[in-house]
Amino acid sequence: MPRVKLFPKENYTFTTEISVRITDLNYGGHLGNDTLLSLVHEARVKFLDSYGYSEMNCGGVSLIMGDTVVVYKAEAYAGDMLQFEVTADEITRSGFRIFYRVTRKNDKKIIALVENGMVCYDYQKKEIKSVPEALRKKLRPRIHKE
Repeated sequence: MPRVKLFPKENYTFTTEISVRITDLNYGGHLGNDTLLSLVHEARVKFLDSYGYSEMNCGGVSLIMGDTVVVYKAEAYAGDMLQFEVTADEITRSGFRIFYRVTRKNDKKIIALVENGMVCYDYQKKEIKSVPEALRKKLRPRIHKE
């Protein structure tokens, strides 16, 4: 079976850390796939907040997820501090993609690469909206300085 291939971005514009809790483990004793998506959601909320936005008010529009792609690279365990490097790119008329590199902080092992396709949306009218120009300008990739 061919696997989906994702590649790390050259630059990420935002970094946050989230610890794996015992309740994040699945029956295999490692970070569950469903929980990884929840942690990615948390990283996305923090990323948007760094621009002064939220998923419900992102420059005058809301965001809805169009798709998600995850490529698992390694296991993570309770107590692991995960670093989520995040950036946005591939801005189109009505959306953009958010890219994540999830690594274990202590050994820099890549745990997963993730992409979310985000669509600008009006929940009241139930319709897709254009990316506001202010949001477009803010999301243009910037170099992250640590």
